[in-house]
Amino acid sequence: MGVEVEQIIPGDGSTFPKVGQTVVVHYTGTLENGVKFDSSRDRGVPFKFRLGKGEVIKGWDQGVAQMCVGERARLVCSPDFAYGSRGHPGIYPFFYYIYSTCIICTNSFLLYLYFYKLFITVNGHILGLVT
Repeated sequence: MGVEVEQIIPGDGSTFPKVGQTVVVHYTGTLENGVKFDSSRDRGVPFKFRLGKGEVIKGWDQGVAQMCVGERARLVCSPDFAYGSRGHPGIYPFFYYIYSTCIICTNSFLLYLYFYKLFITVNGHILGLVT
């Protein structure tokens, strides 16, 4: 199966991450049965990675590449696109993993999601607030 991307909320429709760009996302990871195993939202800190560089599971590299800034989607990753037959510490092998993911920004344009309010920033300076 690979990765299936199910859009929940559309993004800007034009700002898609490119291979090598740093992508900042908020996510919640669950097993098929709904049990949560990880969440950047619970930690209150978004997760950063370079797209297409193998820093994350294959399902993220391919799924997030199909999303645009501001989009919220559900990524369903088959075992071969997640943790495979070996699993990962605290993560079971041969499971489908489901991620509720939202792209906050790429390294060329920064957006911060804070309690459902969107702060638009460039180089660390707040330019505006979308409510």
